[in-house]
Amino acid sequence: MQLVVGRIGKPHGIRGEVTVEVRTDEPEARFAPGTVLRTEPGAVPPPESADGPGVLFRVPAKLTIEAARWHQGRMLVAFDGVLDREGAEALRGTLLVVDSSEVAPPEDPEEFHDHQLVGLAAVTPSGERLGEVVRIDHAPSSDLLVLRRPEGQTALIPFVRAIVPEVDLAGGRVIVDPPAGLLDL
Repeated sequence: MQLVVGRIGKPHGIRGEVTVEVRTDEPEARFAPGTVLRTEPGAVPPPESADGPGVLFRVPAKLTIEAARWHQGRMLVAFDGVLDREGAEALRGTLLVVDSSEVAPPEDPEEFHDHQLVGLAAVTPSGERLGEVVRIDHAPSSDLLVLRRPEGQTALIPFVRAIVPEVDLAGGRVIVDPPAGLLDL
């Protein structure tokens, strides 16, 4: 499974640096010089290249980090081979990904990566099926498990011990003890 660790934004300056919307808890490790990240082209159409009209710039399958730094609360990244603003602009919208097998599990047994939770069945303490975890939303007050309910609608479950007392990765399920009315929202 591919995990998105960042999305390339607009160019910064004229020497090929780009802003990166960080989507990882470990930006210093993921964006360390020498790190190679796989790419998935984004929704922004690439500009024509200097090779001539009609020739599109192709985002490479992998990008190697040359340098990364924080500037005014934003991550700025320089990639090997991206030397100017035009090259940086061509990368806009590109997703930077790593394979989930390359991500070490958390040391704390009460901590989980999003990809570990997606796909788990959500059941009540008595075993009644509530749905399947389809994604994790990171809200300011707490993380939310987004469930696809058997009827097709979605439900948001606060990922707190009082409501989700157990995560059973080996069994492929999370135990959810929802307060009255939570699933009716």
